[in-house]
Amino acid sequence: MEKLKVGVIGGTGMVGQRFVSLLAEHPWFQLTVIAASARSAGKTYEQAVGSRWALEVPMPEMARGIVVKNAVDDMAEIAAQVDLVFSAVDMKKEEIRDLEEAYAKLECPVVSNNSAHRWTPDVPMVVPEINPEHLEVIPAQRRRLGTKRGFIAVKSNCSLQSYVPALHPLKDEFGLNKVLVCTYQAISGAGKTFETWPEMVDNIIPYIGGEEEKSEQEPMKLWGKVSDGRIENAAAPSITAQCLRVPCSNGHMAAVFASFDRKPSKEEILARWAAFSGRPQQLNLPSAPKQFLHYFEEDNRPQTKLDRSLEGGMAVSIGRLRPDTQYDYKFVCLSHNTLRGAAGGGVLLAELLRAEGWLDR
Repeated sequence: MEKLKVGVIGGTGMVGQRFVSLLAEHPWFQLTVIAASARSAGKTYEQAVGSRWALEVPMPEMARGIVVKNAVDDMAEIAAQVDLVFSAVDMKKEEIRDLEEAYAKLECPVVSNNSAHRWTPDVPMVVPEINPEHLEVIPAQRRRLGTKRGFIAVKSNCSLQSYVPALHPLKDEFGLNKVLVCTYQAISGAGKTFETWPEMVDNIIPYIGGEEEKSEQEPMKLWGKVSDGRIENAAAPSITAQCLRVPCSNGHMAAVFASFDRKPSKEEILARWAAFSGRPQQLNLPSAPKQFLHYFEEDNRPQTKLDRSLEGGMAVSIGRLRPDTQYDYKFVCLSHNTLRGAAGGGVLLAELLRAEGWLDR
């Protein structure tokens, strides 16, 4: 299989860095372009990032000497050089929306980690194991944009990636109707490390701007359906969320409480989790975890430090399933927020797009 040439726009930030690290040795994609703000343009990637490299893995050798382009001013040149771009830019929402549409109109597909287009009705927001059929909305989006090949596909918020995959195999089978979730989110979700955010050491902040609304509303789009060239949101279940910033470098934990129309047995839930797989597993995509959902029998697992990197950080860990006095069941979930929750999920989405033919020329 010939590698597709790809670019990362917003490549100097933490999620952009994760994209660069994942794409450096990718079997299907060749990292060709890195773009960022005017401040970084014209420097090598190593110079542009400098001491701000925030990952636990070293900067890839092949990326160090790439000369960073201007994500806005060099747009036409970038679009001509690559087969798709990954978007992780740090700009105002309206600016991101315009930028991503401009790339798409240059016939360059965009896989975005940003929230700007998550509520655009004809833009698919996809967790590849959960709603791959939403890609069928792309022809309607292309008609609106006036493109033959260009389009935008986005991934959902990182906080959802821990608990929505665990609820998904139960939703239709048992009639999931009510969910309460509390998320405990790592500082990398804010693009920070303990060096750059010392206030987070020995601290918890009970507020993350916009996060609770996303956690309650975005699952409705994931669980919606494509109809008349747009995605119609699901009407149920009802979800209430509370999101806290906790002193962990990586990994979002969720405490989940769920009720059903038909209360399953504990054994039924565990069987559904063990058997669940999706299109990425069927297609054997390079970034797909072999086992998407892992259940831990131990009372003290999953733990953020021990389990966030399971299956390359692309699997979801679950534990402590037990009956609840207010809801039918409660359990905890864990996912790696910059891998499964951000760049890794974006790369997996791009792999799905390629495997399903959406990136063909």
